Amino acid sequence: MKVKNLFKILLLITFAITSASALKKETLKNEMESKINTILLVLKDESLKQEQKGQKIIEIIDSVFDYNTMSKIALGKKTWNSISKEKREEFVKVFEKKLKSSYIRKLELYTNQKVEIIELLPYKKTRLQLVSQLVGNDDTYKINYNFYKNRAASEWLIYDVDLVGVSIIQTYRKQFSGLLKEKTFDEMLLTLKEANEKI
Repeated sequence: MKVKNLFKILLLITFAITSASALKKETLKNEMESKINTILLVLKDESLKQEQKGQKIIEIIDSVFDYNTMSKIALGKKTWNSISKEKREEFVKVFEKKLKSSYIRKLELYTNQKVEIIELLPYKKTRLQLVSQLVGNDDTYKINYNFYKNRAASEWLIYDVDLVGVSIIQTYRKQFSGLLKEKTFDEMLLTLKEANEKI
């Protein structure tokens, strides 16, 4: 399997595992395992078109992925603190759309891979990491989901995912950092918006 396609499939599975219900530490592992199995059935449903599958899955991911925190990390603390509240909100919406659009485009890459939940571990003192693996015909690849506790809601939310040792959000952070060396924040935001409109 080509490395490029591997990352696309891993990203697809990443955004397909969440549910609209709050995740508690005590039940997180079992709930994630249950939801993975349910979503994989959606992916295998031949009666649904690819776009329908994407929309069906996206409807149940919003409350578990913390797009605000993901956006803040991806943009970088320095840039995030330098822009207005309005610009932050605008960036979060654009970044969220970019992630979801990327997910829908990758649905066609799914070919009956399986996801196995391994264990839930303490991570960086106050966080949790759910260790899982993607099992394909040729090989097995590790996927780690990183959670932090939203104290206000008393639930655990995903803020990053490590795919075979590579952080999704840190990858975007490098991309945005590179763009900001050549463009202002507003110019970069416009570039992202234009890219979203072409999808």
